[in-house]
Amino acid sequence: MTTRACVANRIIELCQERNMTINGLARLSALPPSTLKNIVNGVSRNPGIVTIKKLCDGLEITLIEFFDTADFRGLEQEIR
Repeated sequence: MTTRACVANRIIELCQERNMTINGLARLSALPPSTLKNIVNGVSRNPGIVTIKKLCDGLEITLIEFFDTADFRGLEQEIR
């Protein structure tokens, strides 16, 4: 799995846990819905850390909580 896919999956997972739509998360995070949709749908291949921090703020979680998953821990090096 790629880092991009892990980020997209984590966003979807967090929305599902909270019974929240992507648009609802965008509103809470003060981000355009198109930004989140582009991340989730793979259009945005490199979401910035500032964007992810805004998502975390909207979800009231830390960056550590966002990235502390088995998927992120299991990522292989993408640059060889």
